[in-house]
Amino acid sequence: MQKSDNRLFKFPKFQDLIIFEDDNLIVINKPPFVASLDNRSGDEVNILRLAKKYYPDAQVCHRLDKDTSGLLLLAKNPETYRLVSIEFERRRVDKIYHAIIRGTHTFTNLSVDLPILNQGNKNVSIDRANGKLAETIFNSIQYFRHFTLVECKPITGRMHQIRIHLATQRAAIVGDEMYRGKPVYLSQIKKRGFTMAKGEEEQPIMKRFALHARQIRFTLEGKEYNFEAPYPKDFATLLKLLEKFDR
Repeated sequence: MQKSDNRLFKFPKFQDLIIFEDDNLIVINKPPFVASLDNRSGDEVNILRLAKKYYPDAQVCHRLDKDTSGLLLLAKNPETYRLVSIEFERRRVDKIYHAIIRGTHTFTNLSVDLPILNQGNKNVSIDRANGKLAETIFNSIQYFRHFTLVECKPITGRMHQIRIHLATQRAAIVGDEMYRGKPVYLSQIKKRGFTMAKGEEEQPIMKRFALHARQIRFTLEGKEYNFEAPYPKDFATLLKLLEKFDR
C-alpha cells in the first residue's frame, strides 16, 4: 500500500514548501502523505530527508502525522533546535489546527482533558489511570448541514491528541478511519445531478483525514514569530464542495 501511495503522489520540491526562512529557521507548509521523519526501515521519502538535501544541518523540530498537512518548523543549527525544543517543552508554542468533522457540533472553548496512553506502534487510547495529561480546546468555525469546520488548539502534544479527543465527543474527523471517521463522497452531498461512468468506483473527496496545521505562534530570543499556512488542494476542495452542496 505504502509503495503504491508514493508512486501516485508526486513529491513537491522542498523549496516550494517554504513559507519562511532566515539564518536559523525554515518554516514549511507540509503536504499530506509525507512523513516528518524517517520510518524504521528508512526507505521512505520524508521531510527530514528532503530538508537535508536543501540544507544539510536542518533538523525537524516537531512532527505532524503523515496524513496531516500544514506548518512544520525546522532548525538550521543545533542552538535553534535547542531553543525551539525548550519552547515546545514549556508549552509556549501556540498551535492551531483546522479539522472537518461529521455532524453539526457547537464547540465554544470546549476543553477536552482526557489522558492519553501511548501503546506503541502508533496506537493510543484514553486511559484515566495510566495515560499522560492531554488537553485540547475546540471552537466551531463554520457550520454545514452535515459537517462542521472546527478550530483545534492542543495545549499538550500527545500522539493523535486532536484526533482521539474529537472522537471522544462523537465528532471524529472525516476520513479518520482509525477513530471511526468516515470519508466524504460527492454523491453524499450532491443529491441531484451526480452521475458516474459505468463500472467506475467513486473515490472519496479527500483520500486522508481532514486535519491541517493552520497557525503557529512562538517567541525566540525576544523575537515573535507568527505563521499561517493555506489549505492544501484536497482540504480546500472539500470545504468548497460543502459550501456549495451542504448548506
